[in-house]
Amino acid sequence: MDKASPKVAVDYVRSAVVVTLNYEKILDEVDIKSIEKSVLPVIDDNDNIKLVLDFSKVQFLSSAMLGLLIRIKKIVEDKGGQLRLAGINPKIMGVFKITRLDKVFTIVEDSVAATESF
Repeated sequence: MDKASPKVAVDYVRSAVVVTLNYEKILDEVDIKSIEKSVLPVIDDNDNIKLVLDFSKVQFLSSAMLGLLIRIKKIVEDKGGQLRLAGINPKIMGVFKITRLDKVFTIVEDSVAATESF
């Protein structure tokens, strides 16, 4: 396992890249920038990437993090890849539904289901 930063774990599972976000809260700009600096190089290094972002440990996130997710999705798709979000708790899922982002992202139960969905 390659740890790009202490709170972001990158694993290669099957033909997918699973990025686990080991944060309880993703609220401040410093954390969001750290996630961005960890995830974007992984995308840059892998054309046609099958990327899973695992949120199973995340309980809260800010609207700025939603903005980063939209940006990540665009970059992944521009490079011919696919993105799955996994392990989103019910409270955060409610935010995705209110903002209609549940229609924008492919959201699956957990990272295992996500890697199998490609």
